[in-house]
Amino acid sequence: MSNTIIEARDVCFSYEGSGALAVDHVSLSVEQGEFLAILGRNGSGKSTFAKLLNALQLPTSGTLTVNGITPSTEDDCYEVRKSCGMVFQNPDNQIVTTIVEEDCAFGLENLGTPPEEIRGRVDDALHSVGMSEFAQASPSMLSGGQKQRVAVAGVLAMRPRIIVFDESTAMLDPIGRRDVFALARRLNVEEGITVVWITHFMEEAALADRLAVMESGRIALMGAPREVFAQADRVLALGLDVPEMMKLARMLKAGGLKLPEGLMTVNEMAHALTRLRKSGGRPCSAPESAGAHAPQPEGDAVIDVKHLTHVYLPGTPFEAKALSDVSLAIRSGEFVGIIGHTGSGKSTLITHLNGLERSEPGTVFVKGRDLGEKGADLISVRQTVGLVFQYPEYQLFEETVAKDVAFGPSNLGLDSAEIDRRVQRALSQVGLNAQEVAEKSPFELSGGQKRRVAIAGVLAMQPDILILDEPAAGLDPAGRREMLELIHGIHESGVTVVMVSHSMDDVGRYCDRLFVLNRGELAYSGTPEQVFLHDQRLHEIGLDVPECAKLARMLRGAGFAMPEGIYRAQDVCGAILNNLSGEVSGDA
Repeated sequence: MSNTIIEARDVCFSYEGSGALAVDHVSLSVEQGEFLAILGRNGSGKSTFAKLLNALQLPTSGTLTVNGITPSTEDDCYEVRKSCGMVFQNPDNQIVTTIVEEDCAFGLENLGTPPEEIRGRVDDALHSVGMSEFAQASPSMLSGGQKQRVAVAGVLAMRPRIIVFDESTAMLDPIGRRDVFALARRLNVEEGITVVWITHFMEEAALADRLAVMESGRIALMGAPREVFAQADRVLALGLDVPEMMKLARMLKAGGLKLPEGLMTVNEMAHALTRLRKSGGRPCSAPESAGAHAPQPEGDAVIDVKHLTHVYLPGTPFEAKALSDVSLAIRSGEFVGIIGHTGSGKSTLITHLNGLERSEPGTVFVKGRDLGEKGADLISVRQTVGLVFQYPEYQLFEETVAKDVAFGPSNLGLDSAEIDRRVQRALSQVGLNAQEVAEKSPFELSGGQKRRVAIAGVLAMQPDILILDEPAAGLDPAGRREMLELIHGIHESGVTVVMVSHSMDDVGRYCDRLFVLNRGELAYSGTPEQVFLHDQRLHEIGLDVPECAKLARMLRGAGFAMPEGIYRAQDVCGAILNNLSGEVSGDA
């Protein structure tokens, strides 16, 4: 008897009015109890295929059978959804009630499940995801990771045989992301639930049983994670990435070190290096430093925050303190990162930096101007400080790209020639050809292009300071690299940059200094090297450190001489080669 629970045979799907196939002749079998990860660039067809699995869409052609059902009627679709649950990217889009346990019961109530059975299923589901103590809580008061657990509980209450996670960790902080992935893996291993895990995070994909890589609606690569990632050049050409430890392994091999093939995790790499090290051998001296970032610019602060506190809904039962006595200064020319767990106050803080929010007690100065002062010229401040929200494409609203980018400058009363010059320059800054896109609707563009247009609209105001809230959120690895290089280029042109991010690798690579928020308070500040030294405390407050920093710590514990604060792959590689200089090819 076959254990196949999902069978796709030559499946195609195209959206109405589109000539292109979003899913293009996909054939794929998934076994009961398998953990399948699906990778691919934005627009490769991953989410569309997920909707087909959940019968939110039906194939244009081909055959798709899910848990023995080939849906063709509305009743068939309901039966598929009972056995195949789906968890989306943004938990806020899935939560529909004001009490956790009521949200968990929502799907069962719609199916007409008897009340006495609902009670038991909801209790079981909340217990499975570790949210029993929050049964009576309001979802709005939970962290992003907790909300995603509630969304999973709502699916689990339906007792599905399959759960599809469509980039369900994309909006979470590092620990929330790890917790949700661990939950999915536990449900797979302990309860036998088949998991289809769609992600842009290579470290998550590396832990799956099997990978499918999609490109232009087709499956381009398929196999075990080690088999797929071993084709590193092909994976990179598809706009993806390989796990950080595989990159490091390539660097170490280029340095002459003999390592086993297919090392993907920090534990695997640490074990291999420890075994390789000569028994009883003494380590060589490690470098004194990790190659620090550029020194902090001197001079007066362009943004100076003093004792800032912000309370939402004061005096009500929902009163929540988002910021508590936060003080920090940002100097001209810096590239600053603001990091913290979901709900730590990051977004609240940056909305104060151009006067969208104003609070007492506390003051915010921008180039010496007090934003809380009565009669403060906030229009002028917002020309100086440009703010790009987490999903900047939501800021688009005009008929054409040119009009959208011109909106801000037009409100400054500039003449048409100057407005046109600014539009052309801003589009060029974000890597778009004005002649190609200016007269297009912004809503016809790809997701990455929309994000670039939205940033261009802010740059057209010619700000001295650019603040970005999670600018690379939801982008595939290639899109993420392009976006961050774009922001780096803007910084190199002389603009002070403040970037909110959940990616420790990103802030470590680009930022001069970091500010760490925890429950509305400033926990740490300093260079990435200084901040990442607090790895245990960062973990406790919902953050993480880069993979190479974890490896350096493990190796240090195993007796390797590794410099403190080291986290870049090239620096870790150099230190390892220094420690194992007698083990490189030809020296043994």
